[in-house]
Amino acid sequence: MPELPDIAAYIHALEKRVDGVRLERVRLRSPFFLRSVEPPLAAAFGARVAGIERLGKRIVVALDGDLFLVLHLMIAGRLWWHDLGKEIPGGGRGLAALDFETGTLVVTEAGTKKRASLYLVKGREALAAHDPGGLDPRRMDSHAFAARLRAENHTIKRALTDPRVLSGVGNSYSDEILHRARLSPVLQTQRMTETEMFRLHGATCAVLAEWTERLVAEAERAWPQKVTAFREGMAAHGRYGKPCPVCGSPIQRIRYADNETNYCARCQTGGKLLADRSLSRLLHKDWPKTLDELELLRPTKKASSA
Repeated sequence: MPELPDIAAYIHALEKRVDGVRLERVRLRSPFFLRSVEPPLAAAFGARVAGIERLGKRIVVALDGDLFLVLHLMIAGRLWWHDLGKEIPGGGRGLAALDFETGTLVVTEAGTKKRASLYLVKGREALAAHDPGGLDPRRMDSHAFAARLRAENHTIKRALTDPRVLSGVGNSYSDEILHRARLSPVLQTQRMTETEMFRLHGATCAVLAEWTERLVAEAERAWPQKVTAFREGMAAHGRYGKPCPVCGSPIQRIRYADNETNYCARCQTGGKLLADRSLSRLLHKDWPKTLDELELLRPTKKASSA
């Protein structure tokens, strides 16, 4: 699933191409991709782009007339920029094409489970209804960050990736953050020391900043063609069995449902392997069965007021 650095790269690439230009039309191949009916999609045709925004892991195209296109790519959705009028791919991959004056943005989604979505809403209040409630950790001090993670007792892995708690962090960058912070993914948030929480906040900000800078710089040169959870230069995520770049020990994994967590036993857990039944059960209990379910969680009063 595209996370904060990937979404930032998409937004940067879109701003260069569509900021201030007219959206001529939206062509749909999959009728289920559009999830809203009021206002009608045609109300956006001809409107100028007033800006591109991020809302969690959603991309928001702000249009004149107080209209907002809300695009959520979920796990397998991707964006592609082409010359104006590009046909929507067939074979079940193509979902839609947004025709701007300057070119066409094609939306695709791999796999048979079509979870990506597009909404057209009017007004900031309607847009806010799509906000899961998570805060950007880079805009919080360590005390606010700690209070938010401790509001409920979860594994750190779950807390980092809960869209109601933090904004834009998913499975891949949470592995990188925990490796940088030298913390076990199954440590409970309410059992963390102040030192551990301070270290986690610093690692979260640093990892997100570094990867965002890197991917945005790439998007400055060319459209983001390879938006993936597995990137060259990652320390832990997707590196099962490969040497840890810090200590050289093989990266380990915990597998549960459709999810996988990668970690270094020597750097993060004092040499203890976590892939035993009790810890797997702990993650099963603390996580929804799929990443999609986690991403679609709605804000709670406790999370939104933290």
